[in-house]
Amino acid sequence: MSADVEIYLTLFYLRHIPIFEVLGMMFEVCKATANNIFHYWLPILRDLLPCSLLEEWQKLTQNDEFVQQLLTSYELLVDSAEQPRERPKNYQEQKRFFSGKKQRHTFKNQFVSLPKGRDIVDVIVGERGPEADVNLLREQQANFSDEQSFTGDKAYLGAERTTTPQKKPPKRELTPEQKESNKLISQSRIYIEHLIRLVKIFRVAGERFRLNSRTYKQVMLVICGLVRLRIGAFQFSF
Repeated sequence: MSADVEIYLTLFYLRHIPIFEVLGMMFEVCKATANNIFHYWLPILRDLLPCSLLEEWQKLTQNDEFVQQLLTSYELLVDSAEQPRERPKNYQEQKRFFSGKKQRHTFKNQFVSLPKGRDIVDVIVGERGPEADVNLLREQQANFSDEQSFTGDKAYLGAERTTTPQKKPPKRELTPEQKESNKLISQSRIYIEHLIRLVKIFRVAGERFRLNSRTYKQVMLVICGLVRLRIGAFQFSF
């Protein structure tokens, strides 16, 4: 089997997640060979496709301070998404990854994007589903300039330099000005939701994760790289 076909096999699995027995039948190899091919090409794709703008600049220049400063002219968008995972065998792991919101065990991924979703600026993947979004953002802000501003939903209330919608006061209504402000924030945020939808087009990222949980981060970062390739966000050419 040629390298081109092996890469296509890997991409086909990420997009459609057939069982490896079916995948092997489609490409006229055995189940074990299909599995081996997939796990052979996954780290290669991960190395070739930077998952974020910050990672790409880090690889190109070994210094991302320039792009960090450049990004301060934008108000970056931030949002998170949970993905179901197999129930962990270890009881302590079950407790750590059980999401009360989703009522199942989940991974959480958080994305930071340029305005209008033009690129994935930074991403955190494979965190515990119950982890608070605002805590992930505080961790992620260490990758940015102290002057960088963000826009997020109500889950990010309390985060520094972050614009969020105003909550409805108890037993009161928002003023027309507050409603209009919330509407404008929602209109700007919709683009990062579209970007996350592009990630979830790959069924391995949108449905219950069936592979070994140790490969989750690598798989998700490869998909982020593929999405950046699809939207033409790379700063270098192949």
